[in-house]
Amino acid sequence: MSESVAQPAGGSSSVVSPDHHQRRLRVVRGRGDVDLEAAQRAVTDLLTALGRDAESEHLADTPRRVAHAYAELLAPREFNLTTFPNEEGYDELVLARDIPVQSLCEHHLLPFQGVAHVGYLPGDRILGLSKLARVVELFARDLQVQERLTKQVADWLQQHLEPKGVGVVIEAEHLCMSMRGVQARGSRTVTSALQGLLREDPRSRQEFFALAGVHG
Repeated sequence: MSESVAQPAGGSSSVVSPDHHQRRLRVVRGRGDVDLEAAQRAVTDLLTALGRDAESEHLADTPRRVAHAYAELLAPREFNLTTFPNEEGYDELVLARDIPVQSLCEHHLLPFQGVAHVGYLPGDRILGLSKLARVVELFARDLQVQERLTKQVADWLQQHLEPKGVGVVIEAEHLCMSMRGVQARGSRTVTSALQGLLREDPRSRQEFFALAGVHG
């Protein structure tokens, strides 16, 4: 299978087959390498600044653990996004609900987590539902704000799948809000991003929000 290379927005690299029956994109999110030794030193300094004994038996290995944990949380996994021709001409909404979302608030470095509902109106191509979850993870494994994460997923799918419309809703609880500040435990933030017909056509938009289980 012959392939050509493209460089989509967001630092991903793609391998695209011109084959009319199958198109494969190898997605690798380009980010700077994590300096684990520097991260460990920074955690040690933070523990000391917080009045803790970083050399105590209980905390001696904490800097290493924290550095590796953040390195993992900020590194999305590679995956192949294979699309197929929409030979049947399917033109109804395709929706994956309750995709787990875990990310890190870039303001406090605390987690936020919840679910994403991702749907699209097929154009010439379709893809496996599990790949929608992969795209969510691609952008979630970063220092994020929920609004940007939502839009990044929608924009990426619109660019690479070229559907008639894309809709993304994310519902998440932010620990920076539930554990500190107002301590609003259980409060969930809802964001949405719509593209194409799901933005322009009121009936399509209403159907998407109804199937996603939110009020549009």
